[in-house]
Amino acid sequence: MRLILIRHGDPDYVHDSLTPKGRREAELLALRAKNWHVDDVYTSPLGRAKETAQPCLAVWGKEASVLDWAQEFFFAEAEKEGKLSLVWDFYPADWTGRDENFRETAWLDLPEVCHVRDAYEETCASLDALLASYGYMRDGRMYRVKEHSDKTIVIFCHFGVTMVFLSHLLNISAEALWHGLFLAPTSVTVLNSEERRDDEAYFRAERIGDCHHLIAGGEPISPSGYFTDIFQESSGGRI
Repeated sequence: MRLILIRHGDPDYVHDSLTPKGRREAELLALRAKNWHVDDVYTSPLGRAKETAQPCLAVWGKEASVLDWAQEFFFAEAEKEGKLSLVWDFYPADWTGRDENFRETAWLDLPEVCHVRDAYEETCASLDALLASYGYMRDGRMYRVKEHSDKTIVIFCHFGVTMVFLSHLLNISAEALWHGLFLAPTSVTVLNSEERRDDEAYFRAERIGDCHHLIAGGEPISPSGYFTDIFQESSGGRI
């Protein structure tokens, strides 16, 4: 089974839509993806994810189902010194000194983030329910294959919630992923189920945050959600 996670394009957060740049990014993504074999497509209920999906849906000749739990992880606000901030926007000194932040689920017990536990667990359970519908049942830190699937499913969603998905699938602290990885708008993250023995499966990341459609199309990678300079490349316009 293959799971493809795509972040929405460059966002206009005020209107929950895409900027003109975001629409260009979505068109380049569709050009890249036009020959993908895709079985099922899902989107977040938010406008910027739905709008990003539209060019791809057009070239695939498909419709998308909406997953309410794939919307951005809005529960991620934390209070520190009387101010609200996102739990993936902590300064390094505010989170790296706690060993719990690097442990699979221990970070959920810390007072500054414990309020997200229910939402985190509900999101993970919803992802497991979707995978179970394809024959993959969660068993501890892995999956039991009740029925093998060769399907490719695509979810158009958001940075924060994608890190929750990766945290659960890879058994890594979401806090470490939120602060250690960046997914640019329209970037592509691919996970495949490795099934090397009987009914055992583990989802392994083949690529994370791939943006070669933007590089090939001459479109700069958006820094939305990033706090340093993007490494911009040029491929001479090849797609």
